[in-house]
Amino acid sequence: MADSAFFCPLSHEGVLAVRGPDASKFLQGQLTCNLNYLSDGQSSLGARCTQKGRMQSSFRILLQGDGCLLAMASELIEPQLADLKKYAVFSKAKLADESASWARFGLTGGQALLSSLGLELPDEEGAVVRTDELIAVRVSNGRAELWASQPRADHLRQQLAAELPQGDLNQWLLGQIRAGLGQVMPQTRELFIPQMLNLQAVGGVSFKKGCYTGQEIVARMQYLGKLKRRLYHLALPSGELPVPGTPLFSPTHHSAVGEVVLAAQAPDQVELLAVLQAEAVEDGHLHLGTLEGPGLQLLDLPYELDRDREIQR
Repeated sequence: MADSAFFCPLSHEGVLAVRGPDASKFLQGQLTCNLNYLSDGQSSLGARCTQKGRMQSSFRILLQGDGCLLAMASELIEPQLADLKKYAVFSKAKLADESASWARFGLTGGQALLSSLGLELPDEEGAVVRTDELIAVRVSNGRAELWASQPRADHLRQQLAAELPQGDLNQWLLGQIRAGLGQVMPQTRELFIPQMLNLQAVGGVSFKKGCYTGQEIVARMQYLGKLKRRLYHLALPSGELPVPGTPLFSPTHHSAVGEVVLAAQAPDQVELLAVLQAEAVEDGHLHLGTLEGPGLQLLDLPYELDRDREIQR
């Protein structure tokens, strides 16, 4: 399902733009990722945190024109703009919701199609290639985003439909879940610190860039703390999809031990990402929604946590 070639509109996300001479300098002091690592050929995951290190949003950021574009859950654009504008008043940077200006599509197994469009996209996660009208971004193994300005959208959709079947957003999110890429949604805003979503393991946190909002808490957790809650990949019998923020319970602990981050329907089960207490996972008894809810099975993530490697970013 998620492994078959298809395309789908990324209707669940919007685009926040920060433009102007000071755009990158301004964002460097606001975001967890290092903007010095961005280039015309490289994007990054990242997050914007509160002073207490809780994520207000997570996103993929790339350079474009005279600034940066951040793709995030659509419902987070307005509150994130309101927060960032408070800090941008003394910078030569303009912030805007450019969601209506961009058409974005997710592609799984679409390398040949990208090549036919003149986009030879490398396999390296975060890689970016461009033509005058299109931007392609590698988001995980075999998966890419294709961006186009809105006037180009209808023609591009026709080109995609001529080469690939159109899938649905569930298929795209299933691929994201299997890649272990968590995401802040409206229901989980300000609930997690970046390490709880394993953001530091997928290049979304830099520990060498210097200060940014929430940096002290995030750095202290990495260097001095023991991470007691982190992201896991899980499965449960088919049923209604749990929404982000749905609690997970451990009968051993007699309490909630985590929350759903993202869920999607697979052919014979539901797969999800969830932030969980590590000791509850070791115990092996996890249930969705209530102490008596459906049992969950632990699945593998495609990467490992390595604190020594992570702090070198």
